[in-house]
Amino acid sequence: MAIRSDLRNIAIVAHVDHGKTTLVDQMLWQAGAFGDHVGRDAQTERVMDSGDLEREKGITILAKNTAVTYRGAEATKRGFDDGVTINVIDTPGHADFGGEVERGLSMVDGVLLLVDAAEGPLPQTRFVLRKSLIAQLPIIVVINKVDRPDARIAEVESETIDLLLSLADDLSGEGVDVDLDSLLEVPVLYASAKAGAASSSAPANGAVPEGDFTELFGTILDAIPGPHYDEDAPLQAHVTNLDASPFLGRLALVRIHNGTLRKGQQVAWVRHDGSTQQVKVTELLVTEGLERMPAEEAHAGDIVAVAGIPDITIGESLVDPDDPRPLELITVDDPAISMTIGINTSPLAGRVKGAKVTARQVKDRLDRELIGNVSLRVLPTERPDAWEVQGRGELALAILIEQMRREGFELTAGKPQVVTRTINGKTHEPMEHTTVDVPEEHMGTVTQLMAERKGRMLSVTNHGTGWVRLEFLVPARGLIGFRTQFLTETRGTGIATSIAAGWEPWCGPIQRRKTGSLVSDRAGKATPYAMIQLQERGSFLIQPASEVYEGQVVGENPRGEDMDVNITREKKQTNMRSATAETWEGLVPPRTLTLEESLEFAADDECVEVTPEAIRIRKVILDQTERFKEAAKRRRAARD
Repeated sequence: MAIRSDLRNIAIVAHVDHGKTTLVDQMLWQAGAFGDHVGRDAQTERVMDSGDLEREKGITILAKNTAVTYRGAEATKRGFDDGVTINVIDTPGHADFGGEVERGLSMVDGVLLLVDAAEGPLPQTRFVLRKSLIAQLPIIVVINKVDRPDARIAEVESETIDLLLSLADDLSGEGVDVDLDSLLEVPVLYASAKAGAASSSAPANGAVPEGDFTELFGTILDAIPGPHYDEDAPLQAHVTNLDASPFLGRLALVRIHNGTLRKGQQVAWVRHDGSTQQVKVTELLVTEGLERMPAEEAHAGDIVAVAGIPDITIGESLVDPDDPRPLELITVDDPAISMTIGINTSPLAGRVKGAKVTARQVKDRLDRELIGNVSLRVLPTERPDAWEVQGRGELALAILIEQMRREGFELTAGKPQVVTRTINGKTHEPMEHTTVDVPEEHMGTVTQLMAERKGRMLSVTNHGTGWVRLEFLVPARGLIGFRTQFLTETRGTGIATSIAAGWEPWCGPIQRRKTGSLVSDRAGKATPYAMIQLQERGSFLIQPASEVYEGQVVGENPRGEDMDVNITREKKQTNMRSATAETWEGLVPPRTLTLEESLEFAADDECVEVTPEAIRIRKVILDQTERFKEAAKRRRAARD
């Protein structure tokens, strides 16, 4: 086997909000991808988070790659006078986008793991580490945010090493070969990505490390091997991602494992079903910084974009037509959450000019999403205008719906449900390992919340800072609607994260929302007069003068039952004048729910209407009489 010494392929992995994108941003600047990195424009921060939703939510949703040519002192010291090319994959940190992480790991030869110096290893840290060890990738640990005033550098380093060894022991028991000696010698760096500094020497807690990223680049060159390849093997290239160009059409991002890929070359395209078709590479692009530049050829180890194959999808291979040797398909974990997505069937459907409202348009959009999202599944339902969409979690499905909403689609989204499977004749459901960080005074409240949702406490850790870390094993369906109630009970101070933890037998019924809904019993416009009269019955979710329809959820009833209300009632007109007739200061401002909060809030017999201009919660059965009949039918079935 030969090695390319002038190339490094690494993935940046971590739990959400531990600083991956900021670190990549600094690496780009200090490697000279944008010229002098001193005095840079603040608008270019987080250059890898290019999507609107990514910038709004402050998270990475899609795995992206960039490349820099490092020509600094560490490269010169090792004899690379022309520099070393470093391909960097920035992966999401949220567990719902785990498919992006798995895909990113298939492209690289090593992993740079970030861990927050105060929070330490969290569920997603365990997830990405496990995937890295299974792939037998070398690891560099970076303790980030060491300049936080609550940093626990020594403890977090110890926790991370313990996690590595624990995972290695678990995998060894499963038959996975893990080199324990190499894990004991994992390089550890201490960094402040925001300040652009990293050092192999631990600074004092709360202090910024000296210098810049020179030691980080040196460690990457030493600890991450160059790509291995067989000089005698034919072409083998794996499609790991997709992109699009307005001029070139679909672009396939491929990692070349063996051989050489040239512009204009005739190659064999091996599909998922094993069939082979000969195609021509019309354009070959290499990444430099954030730009793709034309190239004549690329070699083993390179990550390049290929144009000319309009229907190619993730996991397929490009091989030598005379000696085809396809690579294995990319496999991801099974989905855990499902949601029914269909056309908008409310009385207000089609009011938005230019909105996409037909079943064909919705299905085409879902099919396009399947091309680039390997962790998503779309299944038919009994209705021809609705489909069951399965994904890793609520957030991943909510992001898909939000993207479709911004593209002009009108939808009806059902309440999230768990995906079950039958094992040895028994129904099993997905479990989640949930980590909760809360102030000490909220510990009892959180424990009670989790107990109501069939959660089992695994551990309690008090770091002596006034905060407690609680770990639970809880059914995935117990976390549906948990976030809103959790933030309310902890007054917005709690932090909860979770990761898939396998399957267990069905845990029995779980009580959902304890409150009921205020449901409009007729169509019209909500009047302030009616809302003032009704606000003692509950809180509202709509603004005064909003158009409503029968069956729309307009508020929350503190009692655990639904209440049909007339929210369109107007004040009777008289010939008497009143000084307070038009005074509405007594109206309590309504709650405005986001899409994610609406999906969590919806009860089992409710769904969410999504349009480019509004998000409404409604009953699945709009007619009040039909709803009563259906409820009576369910009660009779339960008695029988």
